Amino acid sequence: MVAKQKILIVDDDANIAELISLYLTKECFETMMVHDGEEALSVFDSFEPNLILLDLMLPGIDGYQVCREVRAKSATPIIMLSAKGEVFDKVLGLELGADDYIIKPFDSKELVARVKAVLRRYQPSKQDVPKSSAKVVEYPDLVINQTNYSVLYKGVPVDMPPKELELLYFLASSPNQVFTREQLLDHIWGYEYIGDTRTVDVHIKRLREKIKDHPAWSLATVWGIGYKFEVRG
Repeated sequence: MVAKQKILIVDDDANIAELISLYLTKECFETMMVHDGEEALSVFDSFEPNLILLDLMLPGIDGYQVCREVRAKSATPIIMLSAKGEVFDKVLGLELGADDYIIKPFDSKELVARVKAVLRRYQPSKQDVPKSSAKVVEYPDLVINQTNYSVLYKGVPVDMPPKELELLYFLASSPNQVFTREQLLDHIWGYEYIGDTRTVDVHIKRLREKIKDHPAWSLATVWGIGYKFEVRG
């Protein structure tokens, strides 16, 4: 019997949390509801969720701080929930390591679809994949595998959320080709993010913090246009 994937729901509004839990339980997820940031952090290690749905406006420790502390020790996917619709709030959430951002009120079908999409990216099929169809790019001291969502940098695994890995893989798959921010948004995030080009900058910044430039390659900024994975020699 396949174990159910576990979702930790963090929302101080008990009615909303119960509604989300109902939606997800119907889709065969196991859920746990907590109503403040401190409780979320205390149950994280014992519950071991596959994904966290995290409200921003929480009593005590807010959602931003919860995201920061979880991301410091785990790559578990995080979808932020907020009534705030400002670009600043979305960007801050992404900068802290969130994988997606849903604005309240949300449609139940959209919520479930986004949860499934993030989990699919983060936990790809464990079936054996023929090498010919595996999505892998290799450079000196860097191996990016989008088939099993892993990155090796100087022989050491690097934890990164799905969107960061997908962005790195996309750029590295087309060395020295320049992509505009709009093209990267379209390829990696899809139509709902079009216009929010800061999202790309945030993810590039996080990639550069984890993977430093190499003598043979680098994540290069093309001023006024966008980015490229530059390969030298």
